[in-house]
Amino acid sequence: MILTFPHMGRVYITLKGLFDDLGVKTVIPPPVSQKTLEIGTRISPETACLPLKINLGNYIESIAQGADTIVLTGTCGPCRFGYYGVMEQEILRDNGYNVDVVILESPTRGPKAFFQRIRKISGNQSWPAIGKSFLQAYGVLTQVDELLDLSLRKRPREKNSGETDRALTQFEKQVRSCCGSREILGLIHQYQDIFAGIEEKENGDPLKIGVVGEIYTLIEPYVNLNIGKKLGALGVEVYRGITITDWVRTHLYPDREYRKQRKEKMEKGKDYLGLCIGGHARETVASAVHYCDMGLDGVIQILPFGCMPEIVAESILPAISRDRDFPVMTLTVDEMTGEAGYMTRLEAFVDLLSQKKERKSEQDGIVSGT
Repeated sequence: MILTFPHMGRVYITLKGLFDDLGVKTVIPPPVSQKTLEIGTRISPETACLPLKINLGNYIESIAQGADTIVLTGTCGPCRFGYYGVMEQEILRDNGYNVDVVILESPTRGPKAFFQRIRKISGNQSWPAIGKSFLQAYGVLTQVDELLDLSLRKRPREKNSGETDRALTQFEKQVRSCCGSREILGLIHQYQDIFAGIEEKENGDPLKIGVVGEIYTLIEPYVNLNIGKKLGALGVEVYRGITITDWVRTHLYPDREYRKQRKEKMEKGKDYLGLCIGGHARETVASAVHYCDMGLDGVIQILPFGCMPEIVAESILPAISRDRDFPVMTLTVDEMTGEAGYMTRLEAFVDLLSQKKERKSEQDGIVSGT
């Protein structure tokens, strides 16, 4: 058995550490590229979500490197992601790829099947070994997200332009040669120190924008056209509306304190969307309200074309913007999205926020001077 999985931002780092610890062979999918998208688009239904097309491209690239088993998570509720595993397996088989697909549904939907599949992808290791490896992987996951958040904070403040991106690129090159969670954690801590040591500009007070939307689109840089990097270059500090750590703490890891905080956050959006309609639409709405309460300068929603839950959220966000005088912009992405037009919209939105912030500063100055 040689495992592979969808490429989703830096999730591969955690999964590499997990399967290294378990002694299971894996093929890390190559970074998502135009080639990946072309492969997946060629064999996908025309109306399929962009993430599904990229997933299929990931799998085929990994199968070419020897992978014979695909692992992905499932879901429940009114979102097409719940059909991904079955659809992808049928599409692959129709195109001559006879691989095993292991779908990890939530343990609450069928604990026996869930644990059987965990045992299968863990190479039939003992349960103590499996438990230890998953706990170590959780530690890697949280540290990777902390490192990424640190990069988002440093990028708009760095004194030497590009220093944060160079460090992040070097980290990703080195992490692929690490073996196991312990080595990966050691490298992460090393780069956390490197990032912390990046010299900052004096009196740096960047704009702050929350990025919300469908989870895959938020986390995979190729799909969102590397919005964190682009906004950072424009002098913006980015806050991520949802991370993989958030998803794990919500669905898998019994973190009571986090779940309490999440419940309080979700309550903020109940006047606009008070029930789950699938995907992460409710999180999108609640996060927009939360970021307004935090005093951020604006919010950008990103969604893949045709994502029904996010389309509903998109229709609600203007009400939040109007009620709270809080700028909101929506970006829809698909395989035809052009980078030039995308960048133009980002620049215009950042300019709008800068002008709004300057006017507020002037008004505050006048008030304080009277």
